[in-house]
Amino acid sequence: MKKSRVIGLVLVAALSVGTTAVASATTKAKTLSFTAEVWADNWFALYVNGKKVGEDSVPITTERSFNSEVMTFTASYPLTLGLVAKDYIANDSGLEYIGTPRQQIGDGGIIAQVRETKSGKFVAGTSSKWRALVIHKAPLNPDCVTSTNPTTDCTFEKSAEPKGWSTSTFKDTKWPFATLYTEEAVGVKDGYNSIKWNTNSKLIWGSDLKLDNTILMRYIATGK
Repeated sequence: MKKSRVIGLVLVAALSVGTTAVASATTKAKTLSFTAEVWADNWFALYVNGKKVGEDSVPITTERSFNSEVMTFTASYPLTLGLVAKDYIANDSGLEYIGTPRQQIGDGGIIAQVRETKSGKFVAGTSSKWRALVIHKAPLNPDCVTSTNPTTDCTFEKSAEPKGWSTSTFKDTKWPFATLYTEEAVGVKDGYNSIKWNTNSKLIWGSDLKLDNTILMRYIATGK
C-alpha cells in the first residue's frame, strides 16, 4: 500500500506541473495604453508590433512641414517600434525648391519618445541604439545641386521596404545603427520645443544628414 501511495503522489505532482505549464503558455500579455511624441523634419509614420498607429498630419508633399505629433495607442510588451522617416524632396533627384534661386539639398532629422500613458513611465526614446536602413539616398553626386535639369543630372539609390520590416520577427542585425545629431545640426524648429524631451531621447538620422532621404528605423522596448 505504501508503494502504491508514493506512485500516486508522483503522478499527481506530474499532472500538476503540466497543468501549470499549460496555464502559463496560454496567459496573454497585458495590454497597456502608450503615448508617443514625435518631431520630424519632415515626415514620419509610426509602427508598433507591425501595425501602423499614427503618422505625421502634415503631408510629405508640404515643403516646410515642421511640426510635432502626440498620439496614443494600445499594445503589449515587448514593443517593436518602427519609424518611417522622410525628408522632403521634390523628386528622386534629392533636391528641393527646384527651379528657384533656393534650389538646394535639404536635410532631415527625427526625435521620438514613448511612455506608458497612465503611469508616465518612460519606455523608449530615439537613440544610437536604434537600427536605421536608408532606402532612398540622393543626390549621389551633390554637385548636381546647380543643375538646370536635376531630374536627369542627379543620381540616386532607391529600394523598396523589406517585407515585414516593422514586425517583431524581422531580423535587423545587418542594419546599421542610427547616427546622433545635435539640435544645431538639424536646425530644430516649429513644434520641437512644445514637447518636454526625456534626456534619453535624441535626434537621429542616417549617416548623412543631407543625402539620406527616406529611412526605416527600428527598436525593441521590453518595458524593463
